Amino acid sequence: MKKTILRSMSFSVIMLFIAGIAFGKETVEAKAARIHKAVLTIDTHSDTPLNLLRDGFDVGKRQDQATTGTKVDFPRMKEGGLDAQFFAVFVGQGPRTPEGNAIVQKKALDILATIRKSVGANPDQAEIALTPDDAYKLKGLGKRAIFIGLENGYALGNDITLVKKYYDMGIRYITLCHTSNNDICDSSTDKKKGTEYHGLSPFGKEVLAEMNRIGMIIDVSHSSDETFMDVIRLSKAPVIASHSCSRAVCDNPRNLTDDDLRALAKNGGVIQMCFLSDYVKKPDPNPNKLATVQDMVNHIDHIVKVIGVDYVGFGTDFDGGGDLSGCRDVSMMGNVTLELVKRGYSEKDIRKIWGGNFMRVFREVQKSAKL
Repeated sequence: MKKTILRSMSFSVIMLFIAGIAFGKETVEAKAARIHKAVLTIDTHSDTPLNLLRDGFDVGKRQDQATTGTKVDFPRMKEGGLDAQFFAVFVGQGPRTPEGNAIVQKKALDILATIRKSVGANPDQAEIALTPDDAYKLKGLGKRAIFIGLENGYALGNDITLVKKYYDMGIRYITLCHTSNNDICDSSTDKKKGTEYHGLSPFGKEVLAEMNRIGMIIDVSHSSDETFMDVIRLSKAPVIASHSCSRAVCDNPRNLTDDDLRALAKNGGVIQMCFLSDYVKKPDPNPNKLATVQDMVNHIDHIVKVIGVDYVGFGTDFDGGGDLSGCRDVSMMGNVTLELVKRGYSEKDIRKIWGGNFMRVFREVQKSAKL
C-alpha cells in the first residue's frame, strides 16, 4: 500500500473521530482510535535487529515498507501507536560444538550492542526498557520502549552462567529454541533430528530453573509439544509464547493446541499472536496471498473461547516474516484495534490483549525471582 494511501487513511480516521464528536455519537472508527491511543500497546517479537545490521538502515527515520520491505522503525511505531516492542537477538542454529558455541555467542553480543547503539542514537524517540514500569513511563514521555529478547537458546551453548550474563545485559526473555533442536530442548520443526530429548534436555532443565531464579521470562515459541509440556510442568513462573497462534485455527506445528492453551492458562502465561501468514491461515494455492487481520483475530476469538481473554496478546514477527493484509507494518497497527472493536471486544478486554496480559506475566516473573 502506498505511503500516500496510508496517510490518507490516518486522516480519514481523524475526520471520523471529529465527526463522531460533532454529532454526539462515537463512530466505531473513532472508538477504536481513542482506545488504541489510551492503552499500552506492546509487540513481543520482531526481528528488526536484522535490519539494524544492514548498511544504510536508520531505525530513527521513516522507511517505506513498499520499497524497502522493512516493517519497523521508530517513526512508524509512533504513527501506528505501538508503544513498546521486543527486538529479538536472533541467532540461527549452527554446529553444537565448542567452536560453534563461541561463534554464536559473539554474534549474539554483537547484535545486542547494535540494538543499544541504534536506540541510543535516537534518545528523543526511544529508550531501552527493562521493566514493565519503564514501558508505561516512556509512553507518558511519548517515546517508544524497546525491550530485548534472545531468540534461540543456542546462544547459551551449554554454559549456564550465560543466562544471568544475558539478563544483566538487558535481555528479558529467551526463546528456548528455533527451527532445530539445540542443547536445551527439542524444536517443533526439526525435520533432520526429530525427537531428541522428548522435551527438555537435562541441561534444559537447569536453564529453566536458572531463568526462574533470576526472573528471566521463558518463551516456548518454536518448542515441540513435549518441550512445551515439560516447561509448563517445571516452571515456577508463568511462561509466554512470544509469537505463536492457535493450531485449531491453523494446523501448523509452530502453533499451540487447545490442550496447550489450557495448560498455559493454568500456568498463568500468555500466547502472543504471530502475524506470519503461514501460522495464521493455511496457505492458498496462490502462495503470494497474505492472511488478513480478520484471519488473525479469528485466532483471538478461538483462544478467548477456549481459555478466556486474560491469556492472549500480540507478537508480530515483523521483519522476520510477519505480514498481514491490512497490517503490513507497524504504521497500520490501529487496524488491529479497529477489528477488535468491530467484534465487540470492550476497552477493558482490548487493554488486556494489547499489553495488560503480557505485563501481568512480566511482573509475576520478576516478582517470583529468587535473587
